[in-house]
Parts: sequence; structure tokens; C-alpha cells
Amino acid sequence: MEELCGFFYTNKFKIMIIAAISSGVCFAIAGAALIAGSALSFYLWQLMLRNRRNKIITEAEAEAEVIKKEKILQAKERFLQLKAEHEKVINERNNRISQSENRIRQKELTLSQKLEEAQRRKSEADTIRESLTQQMELLEKKNEELSKMHRQKVEQLEAISGLSADEARNQLVESLKEEARTDAMSYINEILDDAKMTATKEAKRIVLMAIQRVAAETAIENAVTVFHIDSDEIKGRIIGREGRNIRALEAATGVEIIVDDTPEAIVLSGFDPVRREIARLALHQLVTDGRIHPARIEEIVEKTRKQVEEEIVETGKRTTIDLGIHGLHPELIRLVGKMKYRSSYGQNLLQHSREVANLASIMAAELGLNPKLAKRAGLLHDIGKVPDDEPELPHAVLGMKLAEKYKEKPEVINAIGAHHDETEMTTLIAPIVQVCDAISGARPGARREVIESYIKRLNELESVALSYPGVTKTYAIQAGRELRVIVGADKVTDNDTESLSFEIARKIQNEMTYPGQIKITVIRETRAVNYAK
Repeated sequence: MEELCGFFYTNKFKIMIIAAISSGVCFAIAGAALIAGSALSFYLWQLMLRNRRNKIITEAEAEAEVIKKEKILQAKERFLQLKAEHEKVINERNNRISQSENRIRQKELTLSQKLEEAQRRKSEADTIRESLTQQMELLEKKNEELSKMHRQKVEQLEAISGLSADEARNQLVESLKEEARTDAMSYINEILDDAKMTATKEAKRIVLMAIQRVAAETAIENAVTVFHIDSDEIKGRIIGREGRNIRALEAATGVEIIVDDTPEAIVLSGFDPVRREIARLALHQLVTDGRIHPARIEEIVEKTRKQVEEEIVETGKRTTIDLGIHGLHPELIRLVGKMKYRSSYGQNLLQHSREVANLASIMAAELGLNPKLAKRAGLLHDIGKVPDDEPELPHAVLGMKLAEKYKEKPEVINAIGAHHDETEMTTLIAPIVQVCDAISGARPGARREVIESYIKRLNELESVALSYPGVTKTYAIQAGRELRVIVGADKVTDNDTESLSFEIARKIQNEMTYPGQIKITVIRETRAVNYAK
């Protein structure tokens, strides 16, 4: 049993050894096979990678070749483009250079011609100078000879007449003075006689001719006092909350704004026409803009005031340029432009002044006086109606002071101050300006008056005539330019009618103010009436 166990144990040990050896061999064979497979796979992978790399390199080389060819073509095209541009620039530069060379060549030719001409003229001038020098020398010699001969003749005449040259000259002058005085007196008498015969006719001719030449219709401009609106809804916006807007507008413009039941209209009331115009323009801009509040109102009014001031100055400059008047003081130019917004009896003051200036220029030219000075005086004659302040002086005197202040000529100053007989006329231009002022104001259609003042003036005319004894009826006709006075035949004689007409005319002239002149006609008649039955 022990032997059997030993045998069995020995054999088991051998079997284990054999099994272990067999396992090792199997593992070795498997490892060798695995290594061989791995090596084969690695080789195949390397072979595949090498083919892939060669393919990529081949494709890259082909693509690089294509890009290279494209870049070469682009470079050639860019080179050709740059070459063409360079050639164009070179050609343009060459053209400019050739043009410059041509101009320089022409200038050189012109300069050479001018130089030749200058040299020729210089030679001619030298020749003329030499000739003049010779002639001057000859003239001096002749003058010396003439003086010598004159002295000899004077000595001979003094010896023959027994008088010196000075005594003979004085006697000749005295005789010529007496002869000239006699001729002058005769000529003056003839002129005076002729003037007396033709003065009235010539004056009428000059006045009528001047009126005809300046008889064009003149548009009458007035400052607008009524502002029209599209609808009554805007009135509420203009008034504002609790009247704030309208109070701000009145305070900024100095104009009273009346909003009443008048449809689609707002009344602007103020004595200053410039302020009314500023208010009208500002209100128009506010209504157009739609933003109406106190701050906006102050801004718009200030802008409008500056615009109106600029327009006034521009109007003055344009007027002086149109009339050909130069050298006016800037302040006088501004006052001339301000006349646009002032009217007298419905006649625009600027248009009236232009008309008077043209009439005065024409009359002065016809009378042989300075027409420019007369035109200047005619334009400035009513400058006292538009001052910045309001002194209590007649406008003629105020205008004269303004003209003196701004260094106008004495003739113009006297014409301004004397056109309403406020001062004495010392120049011939003054009565011309006065007459032209009367013509411009009295021509038909020049002025219009308010109906109340018109009726008042007619009533005053009739009452003045009725205040005289013997007057039964009076009629003011021809728009107040003629007054017909009917007297009783039993109270006034024929001789008294002339004195009555004269007294009525003088009283009207002293007590009333009116444009133009008024004709007074006194009528006296006796009627005998009977009836046949």
C-alpha cells in the first residue's frame, strides 16, 4: 500500500511536471504566434501608412503645382496691370510735360516778341526825346527873341502914347468894365422881362412834366393789424391756460391782442407799426409751429424782432441803391427802412419818400440844380416821422436835427426842416422838396383817410364859411378840395364877394390842416319869380 502510494505519488508528480511543461510550451507557442501576428499587423499597418503618405504627398505636390501655376498667372496679370498703369501714368506725365513745354515755348515766343516790341518802342522814344529836346531848345530861343521884340514894341508904344504899360492896361480894363456893365444891365432887363412873361408857364410845365414822369401807380402798404386764423379752435391755444400765453405774448411784443367773437380773426392793437408787425409774424410762426407756451413765445418773439430789424436795414440799403444815393449814415439807412412800416393818411411813408425824391430830382434837373442833392433831400424829408424815441417836436424839426447829427449837407438839412415852413428856406432845393411833398400827397389816389376824419374836415370847412354874415348855404365838394359858398343877394354886394372869398381862404389856411389846396367859390345871384295865371 505504501509502495502503491509512493508509486502513485511519484507518477502524480511526474504528470504535474509534464502538464506544466506542456502548458509552458503551449503558452510559448501562443506567445510566439501572437508576436508574429502583431509583427505582421504592424508591417501591414506601416505599409498602408506609407501608401497613404505617398498618396497624400502626391496629391499635395499636384495641388501645389496647380497653386504655383495660378500664382504665377496672377503675378503675370498683376505685372501686366501695373505695367499698363505705369505706362498710362508715364504717358500722362509725358503729355503734361509736352503741354508745359509747348506753353513755355509759346511764352518764350511771346516774350521775345514783346521784348522786340519794347526795344523798338524804346528806340522810337529815344528818337522822339531827341527831337523834343531839339524843339525845346529851338522854342526857348524863339521865346527869348519874342520877349526881346515884345519889350522893344512896348517901349516904342510907351514913347508914342506917353503912357506906361500899366496905365494903358488900367484904362483898357476900366473901359471894358463900363462896356460889360452896360451890356449886362441890358441883358438882365431882357431876362427879367422874359422871365415875367414865361415864369408861370415854365413852372407849370416843369411841375406837369415831373408828375407825368412819376405818375406810376404806387402800392400802398400798411402794417397789418388783423391776424387771420384757420379756425376758432386756435384762439383757445393762443389764450392758453388762464390766459398765460396771451399775457406772455403781449408782454414780449408790447402790443394789445384782442380775441373777441370775430370769426377766424385776432386783432393786434398798438400805435407802433413795427411792434404790430413783429407780433403778427411771431403769432404766425407760433400757430404754424403748434408749440405755444410762454418760453417758446419769448424765443419766437426775440427771433422775429431780429429778423424785422435785419429786414428794415436791408430795405433801407435796397432803397438807397435803387435811388442811386450813396454815403448815407447807417443809422439814416435804418430809419429809411423803418419808413416801410409807417403810413400817413393811408399812404406808405417809404413809397411817399421815394416818390418825392424822384420828383425833386426831375425838377432840380430841369431848373439846372443838383439833382442828386435834391433826390437825397426828398428821400430824407420825412425822416423825423420814424424816430426811435418820441420827442414832442414837429417831424420836420426832428428830421433836421437827425440830419445834423449824422453830418448831412447843409442844403439837405435846410430842405428837411423847411418843407413844412418850420424853418426859413435858405437854399433853392428847399422849395422844390416842399412842392414835391405837396404833389405826392395831393395826387388822386395817393392818400386815404378814415371816414370819420374825412366827414369832420368837411363839416369844419362848411362851418368856417357859415360863421360869416350873409352866408346862407355852404357845400364842400370834390372831396374837400372845393368849397361853394352861397350868399344872400340882399345882404352881400358884388364887391363884397371877393373880400369874403379872400377872408374865408385865409381863415381856412390859418386854422385847418389839409392836404393840397382848397378852392373857395362865392356865389351871389338875384332871382325874380312871377307866375302867369
